[in-house]
Amino acid sequence: MRKKKILGIILSDKMNKTRVVGEVVKRKHKIYKKNIYYTRKYFVHDENNQSNKGDTVEIILTRPLSKKKRWNLFQIIKC
Repeated sequence: MRKKKILGIILSDKMNKTRVVGEVVKRKHKIYKKNIYYTRKYFVHDENNQSNKGDTVEIILTRPLSKKKRWNLFQIIKC
């Protein structure tokens, strides 16, 4: 089974070895048929603190690392 991967932008890098990654999701409103954008936030484990705020990254689903961390940094796509 392939692990789930998500593209997102780093919203916060203030914690040690943890990053907050936001994924922008687009949906259509059921009645008005207008596009609605909202952000999902993921807590991501970054072992070497190599990413910074504003970077575009790819994250991968892993086992639970803490109460909120279920994702691991896979690669930095754009700095």
